[in-house]
Amino acid sequence: MKLLTILLVSLLFSGSAFANDHHGNNERMSWSIDRAHSNILFTINHFFNKVPGTFNDFTGTVVFNPSAPELSEIDVQVNVASVNTNVERRDDHLRSGDFFGVEEFPQMHFRSTDVRHLDGQNYVAVGQLTIKDVTREVELPFEFLGVTEHLMREGVMVAGLHGELSLNRNDFGVGVGDWASTAIIGNEVNIQIFLQVHAD
Repeated sequence: MKLLTILLVSLLFSGSAFANDHHGNNERMSWSIDRAHSNILFTINHFFNKVPGTFNDFTGTVVFNPSAPELSEIDVQVNVASVNTNVERRDDHLRSGDFFGVEEFPQMHFRSTDVRHLDGQNYVAVGQLTIKDVTREVELPFEFLGVTEHLMREGVMVAGLHGELSLNRNDFGVGVGDWASTAIIGNEVNIQIFLQVHAD
C-alpha cells in the first residue's frame, strides 16, 4: 500500500509539473499510442446483465498539450473486425451485416474538431464519429492522468488518458431488422478508452 501511495503521488506531481513547465507554451505536442498498454472496452446489456467486449486492433495519432488544449487533435481508427466478446459465435454475428457489416464498413473513425479544458485534469474532445455509413458529432470527456519519464526508456516521456462515453447503437445503424429491437440487446453502449502514449 505504501508503494502504491508513493506511485500515485509521483504521478500527480509529475502531471502538475508538466502543466506548470508548459504554462503559456503553445507548443504542439505529438504522442504515439502504446498499443500494448492501451485498451478500448465496451459493455452493453443483454436482458439485465452487462456483456463486456473489446476492440483489439486500433491505431491513431494524438496531439495534446494540457496547457494548450486548443491545439490538440485526436484521430483514432478502429478495426471493427477485431471485436472480441470472448464468444466466437457472437463475435462473428457482430461482424455480419446484422450489426457492423465489417466487409463493407471495416473501420470506425473518431476525429476531434475541438478539445477544451473543463477543470483540473479533465478535458472534453468534441469530434466526428463515423460508424458504418453514419457520422455524428459526439463529446468525449477524458482525464489527463499525468506524465512522467519512462523508467525503462531513457529520454522518453509517457502519459495516460482515460475517456468514457455512451452511445446509442441504433443511432449508427448497428443492429438492423429484428436486431434493431432493444428487447434483448440494449440500445446504450458504454465505452471506456484507456490510452498510454509516448512522446514522439
